[in-house]
Amino acid sequence: MKAIKLRAPGGLDRLEVVDLPDPGTPGPGEIRVRLHASSLNYHDFAVVKGAIPTEDGRIPMSDGAGVVEAVGEDVPGFAPGDAVVSGFFPHWQDGPAEVGDFRTVPGDGVDGYAREAVVRPASWFTPVPRGWSHAEAATLTTAGLTAWRALVVDGNIRAGDVVLVLGTGGVSVFALQFARMMGAIVVATSSSDAKLERMRELGAAHTINYRSTPEWGRAVQDWTGGRGADHVVEVGGAGTLAQSIRAARIGGHIALIGVLTGRSGEVPTALLMARQQRLQGLIVGSHRHQREMIRAIDATGMRPVIDRRFALPNIADAFRHQEAGAHFGKIALEF
Repeated sequence: MKAIKLRAPGGLDRLEVVDLPDPGTPGPGEIRVRLHASSLNYHDFAVVKGAIPTEDGRIPMSDGAGVVEAVGEDVPGFAPGDAVVSGFFPHWQDGPAEVGDFRTVPGDGVDGYAREAVVRPASWFTPVPRGWSHAEAATLTTAGLTAWRALVVDGNIRAGDVVLVLGTGGVSVFALQFARMMGAIVVATSSSDAKLERMRELGAAHTINYRSTPEWGRAVQDWTGGRGADHVVEVGGAGTLAQSIRAARIGGHIALIGVLTGRSGEVPTALLMARQQRLQGLIVGSHRHQREMIRAIDATGMRPVIDRRFALPNIADAFRHQEAGAHFGKIALEF
């Protein structure tokens, strides 16, 4: 069985193709999945680059999609031939968040899905949206569910709300799509006019080039007539948070998802307090959230945006494409 292993301390030149023993047959409560796709996330990039330390020989990638090959005893709801996709937190099935680290996350604390087959508890997987390819399904585990939780679960988004999305990576594009699904109005930022045009084609009502308009928080206020955005999907972190606070309305919701501009920095707490906003950090979501998201996708026919697809042995090239920042939406691995 082909797989990718990461040699400590990490780095794209430390990814290697290896042969592993076959994972065997599933036991009680388990399924065997022939994996066919994964997708790249910033978290995976941080692991393979060594920014998030992991054990020597770790199999990377938190997202995995494929087909059930065999089912163990006491496994309701799955049968051979079913298409499935993995969950980010395997042990967070329902209820409020109780996980604050990555010790159980595939591709980080445990081996991930950059391999051809796995035997895992059935509860680690969900069905996929009807008609989706394996590569499409693999975009849901991290990016799709993060955007869904930010807007639907935590944000309680309503039709007519204004949603601000930052950039055009996987989470931001999913956030635009989910916001439009719910009847919301989307404002998008990017440093690329070409990418902003693509966001408008996906349904963004207004776009802002943050390079030519560095005070984009004020620009959002102006476009909304001084009210501000109801929701901000904040993927930048310290370097963008001050503008996000300025962009959001009084009492608005800011979902703090990413740290693309750094892990720490100055936050205008007085402005946050004065505007009485809710700043909420989040990491992906639960098994139940994922199933609810997939039901909504089935009801609407939404499809993800995949920028490029790479073969599994070319995983380092896929990460180089991600590192260059030229992608729009998701980058997939197929195998």
